Amino acid sequence: MTKRTGAHQLLDALAAQEVEFIFGYPGGAVLPIYDALYDYQKIKHILVRHEQGATHAAQGYTKVSGKPGVVLVTSGPGATNAVTGIADAMSDSLPMIVLTGQVATSGIGKDSFQEADMLGITMPITKYNYQIRAVEEIEKVVNEAFHLATTGRMGPVVIDIPKDLMAQLIELEAPQKTPVSLPNYQPNRLPNPQQIKKVLEALSQAKRPLVLVGAGVSHAHATKELRAFIQHYQLPTLTTLLGLGVVANDDPLFLGMGGMHGSYAANMALTECDLLLNFGSRFDDRLASSPSDFAPHAKIVHVDLDPAEIGKVVRVDIPLVADAKETLLALNQADQLPQMDRKDWSETLAEYKLHYPFTYEASSDQIKPQAVIETIGRLTNGEALVATDVGQHQMWVAQFYPFTSDHQLITSGGLGTMGYGIPAAIGAQIAQPDRKVVIFVGDGGFQMTNQELILLKQYQLPIKVILLNNHTLGMVHQWQHTFFSDHYSESEFEQQPNFVALAKAYGLDAFTLSDPQTVEAQLAKAFDDPNAQVIEIIIPASEEVLPMVPAGKANNQMIGVVRV
Repeated sequence: MTKRTGAHQLLDALAAQEVEFIFGYPGGAVLPIYDALYDYQKIKHILVRHEQGATHAAQGYTKVSGKPGVVLVTSGPGATNAVTGIADAMSDSLPMIVLTGQVATSGIGKDSFQEADMLGITMPITKYNYQIRAVEEIEKVVNEAFHLATTGRMGPVVIDIPKDLMAQLIELEAPQKTPVSLPNYQPNRLPNPQQIKKVLEALSQAKRPLVLVGAGVSHAHATKELRAFIQHYQLPTLTTLLGLGVVANDDPLFLGMGGMHGSYAANMALTECDLLLNFGSRFDDRLASSPSDFAPHAKIVHVDLDPAEIGKVVRVDIPLVADAKETLLALNQADQLPQMDRKDWSETLAEYKLHYPFTYEASSDQIKPQAVIETIGRLTNGEALVATDVGQHQMWVAQFYPFTSDHQLITSGGLGTMGYGIPAAIGAQIAQPDRKVVIFVGDGGFQMTNQELILLKQYQLPIKVILLNNHTLGMVHQWQHTFFSDHYSESEFEQQPNFVALAKAYGLDAFTLSDPQTVEAQLAKAFDDPNAQVIEIIIPASEEVLPMVPAGKANNQMIGVVRV
């Protein structure tokens, strides 16, 4: 036993959990922790420029590394600035530990300077939250928080930490990572064998089977098992936005992304299938905009760790509350089914893919964003870590970037958070410093978190920032055109900063592309450069993301479908 401060006890507890990085921003309530960090060698601190940036950077780190991101912010506004990122992580089931400073214990509940009730504020948007009330609790709370964040349906956990406890000196043993016992928390991972038999029986009888892949497959590290399953039974497969990459883009079985801006082939397959095997998707409204019309002819199998998701949105015929990897292992190890003749189904889907691909109208005088994304896909061999902000560019990336692997797309799914992209790309690059990282961001989202660009310079992160500038809030603009009689209410930017000059003020190389004849050569030159770059590309405001399933419509009621 040695005397140590609560802050040192906290840092050692984090180190015992193999934490390598903390994304944070200091303030009064967490000064004892930052004082302990001053000469602490086991954990590196990344100084962001806004607390929301810290949470999104931690999310990017988590999506790529598979490890929980750790955030440290001060009390009051520091903590409340982190709320958006916490909600985003909850929506996308990402493990994250958020350490929020709190006023001294004697001031809690008295409207003290920079006090905010973070337990009350974050209760609906966390998997769990704690407030430490004694230094002796630190080791136990940290161990429990990491266990909760990383098991079952993963999610963010907040630990609220009063300032005086961090400065308190007490005789304690150094923390260790120890087994956690939570009797009332026992998430099920293993599938029921009887349900596995039902799935196989349904598959043996299906004439038009279809596999749906969500983020749960990536979270379970089950890509290998999923690919083996669909290859063995030759099952056509679509993904959600967050499932992209689990099946390689060039796999003949891959139909594309389904849902609102999904492919014609994927959405028609959902409409016409007679068996839908859903691994790790929660049937959100971007995929199932009209639940009563969703997969109307299909028997539906739903594999999900969270029992609350089963039957929440669409009817389910065969539920499996289990881990996607364990379920796929069981399916792959079962007695193999005889191969059925599904030639007609395969030919129908092949025709859909051939005649209704994602497409756009080429232009000789305007740079088309889809062409930019296709070009960068070729320059990176479809292997880059791709971060996006939220909006039209996000959907174009989903449609036109040739993803090859899981944990490759870093984007905000359920919450749809503008400002996510730049800090998330930073976290991804920190997680895998040897990978090429590209971020696609619109001019709207860029202006929400562009202050984090300084981290590219400070930490020498060679990220390529592709700023697709159409001088509008693109997706809002598109909806106003399609559904609101061209009433472009506050969706067009009459004034914008000089983005290139702004990037250069952060010490970064930057330039603008506006000539479609030279864009490919200039991008190739930029991607050969080892340094970070901000590349502003002027695109037309009239360009839309199509096809589209209007809100509330069935998947086969797409608009903007083009036959080639």
